[in-house]
Amino acid sequence: MSSTEDHDDLVLRARDVHFDWGALPLHWIPGRPMATHVVNVLHLLLPEGERWFVRTFREAVPMITDEKLREEVLGFIGQEAVHAEAHQGVLDHLLTQGLDPGPYVRQVEFVFRRVLGERPGLPAARAREHVVERVAIIAAVEHFTAFLGDWVLNADGLDRAGADPVMLDLLRWHGAEEVEHRSVAYDLLRHLDPGYRRRVRTLFVAGPVLFHLWIRGARFLMAADPSLPRGARPTWRGYADGARSGVLPGLGRLTRSASRYLSPAYHPSQEGSTRQAVAYLAASPAARAAAH
Repeated sequence: MSSTEDHDDLVLRARDVHFDWGALPLHWIPGRPMATHVVNVLHLLLPEGERWFVRTFREAVPMITDEKLREEVLGFIGQEAVHAEAHQGVLDHLLTQGLDPGPYVRQVEFVFRRVLGERPGLPAARAREHVVERVAIIAAVEHFTAFLGDWVLNADGLDRAGADPVMLDLLRWHGAEEVEHRSVAYDLLRHLDPGYRRRVRTLFVAGPVLFHLWIRGARFLMAADPSLPRGARPTWRGYADGARSGVLPGLGRLTRSASRYLSPAYHPSQEGSTRQAVAYLAASPAARAAAH
């Protein structure tokens, strides 16, 4: 689903949501451990990744000269901070079920804290360049998270498969906020560097790295799952079956979405529907509870 509707009056705000994972089964898509773990990679990547988003955008705030954009960036920071903690709760729950995510999460922490982290002490020009480069990477990543947000909002296959309703609410609440704020990182990048070259170059960095991390994460989770036979691994055939059943996003759609980012005329407002996202946020059990 895509829409170019304009929502200039939309105010981004963090919703202090909470989820009860006490009844969450290890395979929350019944009978589909591989699909469950492919989606579960989100929980491995997002807590540390979104904390990195927050740290980077806080570094960028003093560089912003447009007041409306500054407000949007601050709203984005608030939402991403809540996302990180919501997914952290799933990791804590996995540990109680005998699946220790720690070894993989430590690798993710190394990427976001050491490889992509802050570099204090740089000269002013190089410090600015380091911030802008990381903002560009985040803009590329946010294109993919908006794609996934739009997908999960429309993934009726998950409902048909009997996916756990609390997990579905987490994924759709998060997905809706990703669609809601999908333009912020891109607009910040354009504010700091309106050129085309950096945007394209960082997509070709972020896309393959995310793809690699996702495959490694799915392999890790299946190998660490105490309920699966020793040596269990994800397969491309299994992924294709999940995509046909609507419990995983199709790789063809993902590729076409990535190609749109390369267009000089691209803007994230062309991806997903703000109206649909806001409607889900008004109906989400967790978001409704947070509002009261």
